[in-house]
Amino acid sequence: MSNPESDSDPAPNLDPYKESDLERLQIFVALIPVVGFLPALWTLYRQQGSPAVRNASRLAVTLTMVWLLGYLLLGAAAKLSADSTSSVLSLLILSSLLTSGYFLTNLWLMLRFWQRKAVRLPGISQLGDRLD
Repeated sequence: MSNPESDSDPAPNLDPYKESDLERLQIFVALIPVVGFLPALWTLYRQQGSPAVRNASRLAVTLTMVWLLGYLLLGAAAKLSADSTSSVLSLLILSSLLTSGYFLTNLWLMLRFWQRKAVRLPGISQLGDRLD
């Protein structure tokens, strides 16, 4: 005869997704350029999640805020610059390089996270840690 304990399901009401998979998804979403800012900010606002999720969210928010500040300042400087078209053009090119760098940095961080490496940036991560 079979043992009735071995025939029953070990845990029928467990979540089919592992908690670590959900945390990885949260980190991955937070690192999406521009779009990941809101979920990352919401995670920090609620003060919930694992330390890894909070660190990645803090990094994503800090990166986005630095990019946005630089983008707005360069755009305003280009708008106010009436000296010559070369200075306006150089400011707009610098703004596009900043935006490209922001997107490439986020994609690089997503790739590092996919490879299960540390998601930290020198300077930016320390700045985010101080702001928390």
